[in-house]
Amino acid sequence: MKRIILIVLITFSTQLIFAQNMSFYDFKMKTIDGKEFDFAQLKGKKVMIVNTASKCGLTPQYASLEELNKEFGGDKFLILGFPANNFMGQEPENNTTIAEFCQKNYGVTFQMFEKISVKGADKAPLFDWLTHKDKNGVADAKVEWNFHKFLIDEKGNWSKSIASTTSPVDEEILTWLGK
Repeated sequence: MKRIILIVLITFSTQLIFAQNMSFYDFKMKTIDGKEFDFAQLKGKKVMIVNTASKCGLTPQYASLEELNKEFGGDKFLILGFPANNFMGQEPENNTTIAEFCQKNYGVTFQMFEKISVKGADKAPLFDWLTHKDKNGVADAKVEWNFHKFLIDEKGNWSKSIASTTSPVDEEILTWLGK
């Protein structure tokens, strides 16, 4: 019996240590068209992660995100958009409809992902990492609305949490990008 308890404790401890030391580059998620995207390919790039919604008063931020993407996107910076329906049902559509909406209305070329949850019991592991200091190693943050932004540096470190109402082309973000 002692041996079984010891094995369970070791297994649990190992899993706990791994969970606390998970790197940004350890994540793999599905793009909006269902392909696996390995975050390891982001090494050496700054990344902005944004939870999005098509029927929100902040939806026009897609245009600013695309503007930022056109000016800075490429080898050194990427924007990753994550549709979520966590705030007043403002993203009720499926992945296909979301992708069509983004392309038709805003010409989105930055990488969009499958619709996920960014808060609550079903929160996607990436957003769990982004919002908990014990996982990202830097700070706790709360996603309070659509178009919340997280900035990740070129080494995969959590850099900043930016409020939903802050424009993607705000001076704070542009300065972080090195403009």
